[in-house]
Amino acid sequence: MYNNFPNDVSVASNSWKVLQIPEREAERGVQVQGMATASFLRNRYWILRHGKSIPNEKGLIVSSTENGILPEYQLAPEGVEQARLAGVQFLKELKENSILLENVRICYSPFSRTIHTAKVAASVLNLPFEGPQCKMIENLRERYFGPSFELLSHDKYEEIWALDEEDAFKRPEGGESVEDVASRLAKAILEIESLFQGCAILVVSHGDPLQIVQAMMGSGGKQDGSTPSNDLSSMLEALMTKPILSNHRQFALLTGELRPLL
Repeated sequence: MYNNFPNDVSVASNSWKVLQIPEREAERGVQVQGMATASFLRNRYWILRHGKSIPNEKGLIVSSTENGILPEYQLAPEGVEQARLAGVQFLKELKENSILLENVRICYSPFSRTIHTAKVAASVLNLPFEGPQCKMIENLRERYFGPSFELLSHDKYEEIWALDEEDAFKRPEGGESVEDVASRLAKAILEIESLFQGCAILVVSHGDPLQIVQAMMGSGGKQDGSTPSNDLSSMLEALMTKPILSNHRQFALLTGELRPLL
């Protein structure tokens, strides 16, 4: 059976019909209930930065997995509301694109603030969080900024971003470079693409990872049709260049912000 939208969202019966796309357009990518994806992907993607967290409120950097999974670093009350509103917006976009809820998947980082966000969004969509449509992806975790930044003031982010702009391949001491994060995000995309086909994927992650994946996939979209290889892994690897990755800050998201990726 198809899942239904929650009762407070009005859906006309004819909005469930799959839109017809001309054959030459459909050949460019997989159809997701009437939407053609980029030709190098099997799914359609939206990204969601977690809602405002307790570390955000306290002005702390919490980037290690050891700290990030702790329940005391989940969402603040304002962040819960941001996550709810993002779920409502995502539901609206699904309706506008005639995407059935049975074709939705939520993939999320293992940090407590992203799990909390994903749970709230899933609740809005009336999807069981423990069911097969919601999956934790380890490689969607926060960028680790290193021991020199962990649990310190978020004002120190400026030091990291200045380093990123100078050299996206250079690591903060003991932490991850932009290229390191891009490499594991590529693995996350490959994992999701191997698990699902023809789905609308909501990726719930963190500021830096989502900035970086936008920089990569935005460049991939511009190169669509001209890349020398149809192999997704090779294409993603080709996007991990300093000029592409060093500009990731231009794709910054607010807490609880939802965006279509491709």
